[in-house]
Amino acid sequence: MNRVRNAEARDIPAVLRLLEQVNMVHHNGRPDIFKGPATKYTAGQLRGMFRNPETPVFVCVDEADAVQGYIMCMRRQALNDNILTDVKTLYIDDLCVDETLRGGGVGKALYEHAVTFAAESGCYNVTLNVWSLNPSALRFYEKRGMVPRKIEMEYVLPQ
Repeated sequence: MNRVRNAEARDIPAVLRLLEQVNMVHHNGRPDIFKGPATKYTAGQLRGMFRNPETPVFVCVDEADAVQGYIMCMRRQALNDNILTDVKTLYIDDLCVDETLRGGGVGKALYEHAVTFAAESGCYNVTLNVWSLNPSALRFYEKRGMVPRKIEMEYVLPQ
């Protein structure tokens, strides 16, 4: 039985291990952009994120309280912008399920928890970025009802 809870300092080693797994998916897909193996955040940065209500992080744990995956979020709101409305957004910065557990419902539980959290927090929407090098992640989010909002394009210059 999976349970989602707020991330705690004791979860940092497991989250760092998962961050490296995410990094390697990206590094294997685009080694020209992503270093590997590496982590997006340090232990100190994670500690700060776990304590900050503006950057909620949730973990999915098993019955032994072992971390199976995480979802890192950021609250965003453009106030008094010239063209954007003042809607509150929950941005999903990162979601990872242990590579040995993918397809077992952990990602779905984390995503649904974040959506519920966003709704209860008065958010208008949930947003995220997904790399085109990761088609399984794209399919996962499409299954959850997410649709493209904008597309970032690139042209790699000849080297």
